[in-house]
Amino acid sequence: MFKKIALVLGVVLISGCTTAGPFVTSISSDGRGGLIVQKGYAEYNMWLGVMGNKEAGESKIQVLPEK
Repeated sequence: MFKKIALVLGVVLISGCTTAGPFVTSISSDGRGGLIVQKGYAEYNMWLGVMGNKEAGESKIQVLPEK
């Protein structure tokens, strides 16, 4: 019985946050014919009632051939 209660309590505590994304937050040039794309996540915390951002990282895309 204790294991079932602990499992239900754990699921309720974990389900307090929801995350959406990744979304593109910035695109810039690297100065050598490529692009730097920065991404992030939107996060909603149900218990505190706040929205927040988390950085998801960046990707580099080479558009023009390097000299």
